[in-house]
Amino acid sequence: MTQQTACKQYILTYKCPDRLGIFAEVSQLFYRCGAFVTDTSHYTDPDNHTCFYRKVFDDRSLTEDIDRFQQQFAQLADRYNMEYSMTPMDYRPRLLLAVSKYDHCLNVLLTKWKSGVLPVDIVGVVSNHDDCRGLVEWYGIPYHHFPISKETKPQQEAQILGLMDKERVDLLVLARYMQVLSDHMCQQLEGRAINIHHSFLPSFKGAKPYHQAHARGVKLIGATAHYVTSDLDEGPIIAQDVRPVTHAQTAADMVVLGHDTEATTLARAVKLHVERRVVLNGARTVIL
Repeated sequence: MTQQTACKQYILTYKCPDRLGIFAEVSQLFYRCGAFVTDTSHYTDPDNHTCFYRKVFDDRSLTEDIDRFQQQFAQLADRYNMEYSMTPMDYRPRLLLAVSKYDHCLNVLLTKWKSGVLPVDIVGVVSNHDDCRGLVEWYGIPYHHFPISKETKPQQEAQILGLMDKERVDLLVLARYMQVLSDHMCQQLEGRAINIHHSFLPSFKGAKPYHQAHARGVKLIGATAHYVTSDLDEGPIIAQDVRPVTHAQTAADMVVLGHDTEATTLARAVKLHVERRVVLNGARTVIL
């Protein structure tokens, strides 16, 4: 009895202007080439008439080698003006985490990575402080201390970008990294950097959002994970969550209560991104 070779899985995501026949042509190509679809989801935006698709397929019955199949899909994509990616399911995105002094978001990401729940390779942690070194090095991950001041900001950001190039980083995760990135850095990282903001955006942008929320007497506090853009706390939103509060809780109480919400929201957003479920739709996102 011969042992059956395990099939290899791939994730295809694409978006393009909506028109009749796109789904049929993609399906016909998959059928002709024997690409076995195991999961699919799609959405068409009625406002801008853009369609979004995510397919998971394997090669159990593929009649072409995967390179040839990708070439055929590229030809189809060109006809329909598609933006797309086709990635092996087992590819582990390379992440660089950035943190300042608060370690709650960092700790949850490291725990989920260590347990295998987050299928990524964390290549390092960068910080403008040395507070989290012990935690990071306990996990056996390189810790890069890059101090920053107003005068040295361009050089410090160049260090981070240089490290990302050296380590072939796919995604920078700002896990309570309490620095505003320059416009230049935001442009360099478009679609490749996720931030966690400790409020339910678009409310309470900028500094001390819990204190802003307390001053307004809110009954819900939240956290928002979003892509980084040059507009502070206005990038496309990936995930959000909230927690109820009462008039009896101080701003300091809200800071403590918000830690769990921030950490789990950021971890969920990172997982959605690395599973190739998030597709940019202008200032918004589509989650497939």
